[in-house]
Amino acid sequence: MRIVVTNCNTTREMTEEIVRGARAAAGPGTAVTGLTPDWGPESAESWLDSYLSAAAVMDALRTYAGPPYDAVVMAGFGEHGREGVRELVDVPVVDITEAAAHLACLLGRRYGVVTTLERSCGQIEDSLELAGVGRNCAAVVGTGLGVLDLGDAERTEAAFLAAAERARRAGAEVLVLGCAGMTGLQRAVGDKLGLPVVDGVGAAVKLAEGLVGLGLSTSRAGSFAKPEPKGRAWRPARAAGPGGWAARTDGPGPSPGDASPPR
Repeated sequence: MRIVVTNCNTTREMTEEIVRGARAAAGPGTAVTGLTPDWGPESAESWLDSYLSAAAVMDALRTYAGPPYDAVVMAGFGEHGREGVRELVDVPVVDITEAAAHLACLLGRRYGVVTTLERSCGQIEDSLELAGVGRNCAAVVGTGLGVLDLGDAERTEAAFLAAAERARRAGAEVLVLGCAGMTGLQRAVGDKLGLPVVDGVGAAVKLAEGLVGLGLSTSRAGSFAKPEPKGRAWRPARAAGPGGWAARTDGPGPSPGDASPPR
């Protein structure tokens, strides 16, 4: 089984960190490929960033030329695009926002999300509502850190613990890491908080493995039917990465002559 994990931004170092977290959660028979959009925001921290990111991720999957894959994990917490990707590809698509919230609902009556900037909280709340898991969310709180600040492990942990106490006071019995760049933090903060802490990347990988193992994929009966045939002007291939393909993190990218069909 192969899972493609899409980063919602163009920062390759973050893709590599996300892939490490995904591989740590994956079973022994699962290969993980990271996919970094070749264009879009360097970090997704606003509505504008999120919509740009959604288009860039779909473009990266549309032009993907790596090994065939069995599922897609979208590593952008609260970001847009999951519905479009479900229309685009013929494999299960698991968004870390949905995955983390669904697992949190199995562990407690109400959960809280600890994310980066306060301005991201409303967007995450909307994403949870759209996914049908908003009613169980006690709070979405920010740490005040930007996505690109998360590389400072000590500062991130301290900010997360402080924000987590606000979520706990609001009634959260389970906590969710509200950014893909926080993956791995659950091991450091879980015992200190005395609460289960769910990492969306690991949760999404496990759900993707389960869907593939059960032979389940996106329904084409209605909402996620294949888009109607029409002209669509995508970003020209010459403006993308080498050979016109988005960059991958699992090895050398395809040569310009690689004609492997995307899935």
